Order: sequence, then C-alpha cells, then structure tokens
Amino acid sequence: MPLSRIDLNLFIVFEAVYRTRNLTRAAELLFVTQPAVSNALARMRKTFDDPLFVSTPAGMVPTPVSENIIGRVREALQLLDSSTHAGERFDPATSQRTFRLSMNDLTEALLLPALEEVLQRLAPGIRIESYFTTRREVPEALASGEVQLAIDAPLIDDPQLEQAPLGSDRYACLVRQDHPFAKKKLTLDDYLSLGHIHVSSRRQGSGLVDTELNKLGQRRNILTRVQHYLVAPLIAMRTDLALTAPLTLLQRYDARILKLPFDLPDLESHGYWHRSVSGDPAHRWLREQIARLMRKKNLQPFGHHR
Repeated sequence: MPLSRIDLNLFIVFEAVYRTRNLTRAAELLFVTQPAVSNALARMRKTFDDPLFVSTPAGMVPTPVSENIIGRVREALQLLDSSTHAGERFDPATSQRTFRLSMNDLTEALLLPALEEVLQRLAPGIRIESYFTTRREVPEALASGEVQLAIDAPLIDDPQLEQAPLGSDRYACLVRQDHPFAKKKLTLDDYLSLGHIHVSSRRQGSGLVDTELNKLGQRRNILTRVQHYLVAPLIAMRTDLALTAPLTLLQRYDARILKLPFDLPDLESHGYWHRSVSGDPAHRWLREQIARLMRKKNLQPFGHHR
C-alpha cells in the first residue's frame, strides 16, 4: 500500500499499544480517549490484514507481524522526531526541550546536581526527567523515545544503539571510625569474618563482589541487602556491618576506607542513545555536557546495580 494512503498517526498509536500492552494506558500516554485508540488499532489491523495484538489476561500480546515491524516503526518515528529538530539552529539559552534520562540512584545523585547547575546557567529552559530503567528494558525505552539517554554499565549490546564511555571507578571497603576491626589492612580472612551489606536492585542473586569471591572458592556473610547505594553507607556508619562499594561514594563519609584483599575489575559507565537521535544538535549538546561533567575527578560515576 502506498505510504500516502496511510495515516502516520496510526503508527504512533501502534507503538503506544505495543509499549503498554493495554489500550487504556496507551490512550493515557497519548492524551486521547480509549475509543480513539481502539479505532486507530482497527484501522491498522485492516491496513496490515492482521490482528496485530491479541487480547489476553496478561494484556495485549503482539502477533508475529507486530514483532516484525516494531523495530522499523520505532526507528521511523525517532527519525521523524529528530528531523523536526535537525533543521533548527540549537540555542541552549532559548531551548525548551525536555530530556528523559535513565540512571541508577548513585549516578543520579552524582550527576544531576552538577548538570542542573550547568543548565541553569547555560540552558534554563531545558527540562530533565530522570527514571531508573532496568538494563533489559533500556533498548526498548530508547527505541520508543520513552528515554533519550541511558547511563549504565557496558553490558548492553544492541545494534540500534550507540554508546560512549563516561568514566570508571573501583571498589573499596568502608567501616565506621570506631568499628571493632582496628587493623589498618584487611586480609581475606578479615574480610570474610565481617558482616556485609549488599546493594542490588534485584531481589535475589549475587553481585560482582560475590562472583569474584566465588572464583576464589570463598563466600562473604551478607547480613543486609538493600536496593539503593545511597542508604548503604548510612547503615554502615551506625552498625558493625561493612560496605563494599565504589570508592567515589565511600569517600563522602567520615569513615575508614580499606583496600580490598582481592582483585575486582573497575566499574565502567557508558552512555547509550538510539542511533536515530545522534544527529540531533540538542541531544549532542546534552551528551557533551554530561560527558564533560562525568570526566571530572570528583564526578566519576559511582557504579551500577548488579
């Protein structure tokens, strides 16, 4: 069917239904009524001669046809969106763009205060929204435009995404100043004798520290597991528990910081964005500001949920 006979707005509705798996939520996302979404979906079904989505108790499940076209639909929508800005002369001082970023709580606490300071001075009309998106969901969030830039470990491999390194950090061990462990150096036996705090956004499973210890045939005693890095030092400062975490975080506390008695790889941080927005001058400007800030010694990324 010729493109001139297809309403391009239908593809926007299609992407919203694919993303939400729900007609009502898709309508809310698009600020239209649910009947309007249903009508658009009916027209799409007629155009493709396929149901596109099957209603189930778990939501609207995409058909194979939908799965086959969603990647190209998203890329086309992203290209159309970026094309509306490509011809503009980007002026940070007058821009009114909104950028949605994905990062963990540590990077958020580290980057956003410095970034907002830069924006207030150079681009007061640019708005920032920050969300945490799981590593598994990042490619889809960037492809759909739900997120414009993600900061995560270099573990995401998707041909539709571009990436650039932003910095690295290393692990150390923190205990409070008056902790019963009084030696200046940790041995592996000392480390294993301590009770530990483990930080992970997941409900179960080991992290990088435990994976490396397992390679040595060792296991530490995890007594507390928390979701966010920022609360972990507060616990360590009031208990006898030890915290192994990125050094940049630990140095912010009046505590004893000890070198680990085993090797861990550095924690690296990369920025990710969909290739369709690479040429957007506003997006490129924001990426440059973030990269510059995170290269500063006191603004290295803390690390990542494991």
